[in-house]
Amino acid sequence: MKKYIIAIIFLVTCTSLSAQQDAQFTQYMYNTLAINPAYTGSRGVLSIAALHRSQWIGLDGAPSTQTLNVHAPSGKNLGLGLSIVNDEIGNGTSQETYIDGSISYTIRLARESKLSFGVKASAHLLNLDFTKLAGFSNELGPSGIPNIDNKFSPNFGAGVYYHTNAFYVGASIPNFLQTQHFENSGASSSFLAKERMNIYLITGYVFELNRDVQFKPALLIKAVNGAPLQTDISANFLINQKFSVGAAYRWDAAFSALAGFQITDQFMLGIAYDKEITELGNTSFNDGSFEIFMRYELFNYARNVIAPRFF
Repeated sequence: MKKYIIAIIFLVTCTSLSAQQDAQFTQYMYNTLAINPAYTGSRGVLSIAALHRSQWIGLDGAPSTQTLNVHAPSGKNLGLGLSIVNDEIGNGTSQETYIDGSISYTIRLARESKLSFGVKASAHLLNLDFTKLAGFSNELGPSGIPNIDNKFSPNFGAGVYYHTNAFYVGASIPNFLQTQHFENSGASSSFLAKERMNIYLITGYVFELNRDVQFKPALLIKAVNGAPLQTDISANFLINQKFSVGAAYRWDAAFSALAGFQITDQFMLGIAYDKEITELGNTSFNDGSFEIFMRYELFNYARNVIAPRFF
């Protein structure tokens, strides 16, 4: 069993490097800034959000992801933001950190509709330490791959985001540059780690079922060369603008349960649980994946809030 777990960790690590996809989130509808810079400042207040995801609970060395997003409007049409994403696999064997600074410009199209354009500059740090992976006691991993010590790579991204009080849709490419981290060529094989370009499409709508209940379906589609198309579909019911509960489906990958609590006007807490439907999900040591999300916002009470901020 130990050898089997080590093999899975190694497979996930190499897949992360050779067919790079950005970190995935079940509560993507609350974590939009991490994938679309045009979202910057769209909530109209100073918004601070953090998320932690533990992938495949019970599997030693499984992926773990943390995000921190801070953004706010700046002036009449501008928004400024900061996003940090940390992704770790194999108990520190592979660790990636993205630090993004974003800016958006918003055009009011009608009384209740806005169109935002956003760009971001990104600093990517990659740390690869095979000495933390069982079975490799020196600094050369499989096929003679060397360790990487916090290698810095710049990048940039852009996005567009349209929203009204009840609908939103956005498209983005968080990283345009396909950075090559290293290449090691041997007699019969070569290995290449590359940051690939991910394309995101997000959309959602709020249906007013009655005065106290809203229905909030959402969709995320992510495409990257060299990996299957990822589609996430979610549906939440918001009750009394305080409590939300729902479910989600990641195509051919997982079912999820979601719940959220608007504890105060400023503070929100969200949780999600994924159950894999792949062969890995049927193993005895995989207890699913878990997310916790927290958001705190600073309102300017001198200004009236005309409509609830559903997204």
